Amino acid sequence: MNTKEWLAYDARHVWHPYSSMSSPAPVLPVVAAHGVYLELADGSRLIDGMSSWWSALHGYNHPVLNQAIGDQLQKMSHIMFGGLTHEPAVTLAKKLIDISCDNLQHVFFADSGSVAVEVSIKMALQYWFAQGKPEKSRLLTVRNGYYGDTFGAMAVCDPENGMHGMFTGVLPQHIFAEAPASIDSEARDDDGWKAEYIEDVKSKLSQNHRQIAAVIIEPMVQNAGGMRFYYAEYLQQLRQLCDHYNVLLIVDEIATGFGRTGTLFAYQQAGIEPDIMAVGKALTGGYMTLSAVLTSSKVVQGIEADGKGVLMHGPTFMANPLACSVANASIELLLKSPWQNTIQRIETQLKTELAPCRQLKAVKDVRVKGAIGVVELQQPIDSRWSQPRFSKHGVWLRPFGKLVYLMPPFIITEDELTQLTSAIYQVLKEIAFKS
Repeated sequence: MNTKEWLAYDARHVWHPYSSMSSPAPVLPVVAAHGVYLELADGSRLIDGMSSWWSALHGYNHPVLNQAIGDQLQKMSHIMFGGLTHEPAVTLAKKLIDISCDNLQHVFFADSGSVAVEVSIKMALQYWFAQGKPEKSRLLTVRNGYYGDTFGAMAVCDPENGMHGMFTGVLPQHIFAEAPASIDSEARDDDGWKAEYIEDVKSKLSQNHRQIAAVIIEPMVQNAGGMRFYYAEYLQQLRQLCDHYNVLLIVDEIATGFGRTGTLFAYQQAGIEPDIMAVGKALTGGYMTLSAVLTSSKVVQGIEADGKGVLMHGPTFMANPLACSVANASIELLLKSPWQNTIQRIETQLKTELAPCRQLKAVKDVRVKGAIGVVELQQPIDSRWSQPRFSKHGVWLRPFGKLVYLMPPFIITEDELTQLTSAIYQVLKEIAFKS
């Protein structure tokens, strides 16, 4: 098929995420990707400001990552992980353990971020089942959270403001506290913190801790639930409350892991240690789907309390050798780079170049944390209107709701980042002019 034909077939038969089949939004035909650029069928190029949903931190077609997959492909592309093992998986487990906190000593591999959340929840539930406390079967989380699209993950997403409200009646009923108070991205440390910000979580834990298996939270940044940044003090006090009420703490680092917020993992900014951590997205540098759940010896020993317990999960493609090999190469590439300086450079530039957006009538707020830049609008933006305008400026951005945001690859140059920030300003200025 030529490009026109396969685009037409796509529109008739291929269901894209969060889209309508009867009235599909236009999609752009990508034929190649190199560095930070997506190459379209007509030969034009767009700078990817999304890192392919926050995963391609080293950009596209990186020779080191390509080599890792090519080398592994000559040996084996996949073997089942039940009853078998392989060096790439063991090496990756060691890397993850080495770069995370001392508490996290065991790794379970899964095949997507949503499944990592499912496994995290299952670990917490099985832990309490094995302790003879099956009544501890609910999760506590906060509003404005997002954890994925599978059923266990949907159950801890915001039931009112999230994307999965229609499923509320068929999902497990968990406990939701007020969302953490947002922190001004210009603030230093925890300036502006108030004790009242933790009161609702404290109250709900006090009232319900006998039913609660774990608290699950996105550390420091609520991502798809609004790109909201909150106080490190909140996480610190949450850890203390979980300890006090004998509740496990799960952190979802799927979007924030591997340097995106300025530390390797966002929870490190609060100086805490979770009981369970889920990672994914950038784990393989955006090359292949893979996720992992790290947990403590306490959780492992708790699940196996009677000597017979086993974690009841086993994805077919868990610890896929190709994915583990490229993940190892991606982590090495990150750690050997001056990534802290890189994130600082991106953060400084985003703060400077997005600041003018604050003067636009269409804009409600501008905030930046690490390599995340967010422009929040007064009203939701129509992607069918904005998409061709961003493309005219040579950039790929995918706003959602009221948010126009950037999560660029770490390899982006200053000029390329300026092209992204300038495009945002120019397109949003049109909204202000229209109004």
